[in-house]
Amino acid sequence: MTDEPKAAAAEVAVEPQAQPRPAEVVSETRLAPDPFTAVLPALAALGAIASIATINWAAQERTPDRSRSKRKAATALRDLETCCLGLLEIFRRFQRNPRLFAGEGAPASSPLKFGVHGPRVGPDAARLFQQLINDVASMLVLASQNAFDVMSAVEDGEIEAPEELFFGFGEQQDRLNQLIQSRATLKASVDTGADVAARLTLLVRELKRCRPE
Repeated sequence: MTDEPKAAAAEVAVEPQAQPRPAEVVSETRLAPDPFTAVLPALAALGAIASIATINWAAQERTPDRSRSKRKAATALRDLETCCLGLLEIFRRFQRNPRLFAGEGAPASSPLKFGVHGPRVGPDAARLFQQLINDVASMLVLASQNAFDVMSAVEDGEIEAPEELFFGFGEQQDRLNQLIQSRATLKASVDTGADVAARLTLLVRELKRCRPE
């Protein structure tokens, strides 16, 4: 009889360790901000670079007091190429994290809009999200400024490019516009953005060869 209480006590001691702890698993995740908040400004940064296309058709007489860029065309082109490469890497990081940025887990036909794709994420994914938001914000500012300086250099004759090169920028601009007009899915937008970034990089490299000696 003395052995029975000991056996029962042993069972009681083991039992709590065998029970699952679902509450702890749930508490490790949080709802992430909508991925559109990262993808949309990244697309906008590409749009700023693609807008170089319009300079070929927006001719205007030069006035003596027009503002001049403080940077040389070579510097602006070099920095713009760096922006293109930075945006390409950002879109590749989107692709490497499809659950967080490319709509994985949502219906395949869900359009690119707010309130559709926000997933639950753990601490590591949350840090990645904020890091990419910071990177995208920096690229949006730099791409806009560098594109403006390059367009100014074209207007001032510091860059002399053939029409075909501007048509190339216009083609990428049309691809970005099509994403908006067709309400493309988040995945399609991310994949297209990656390809546009790669093509814009090549176009900017071509522009670098168009400076008069």
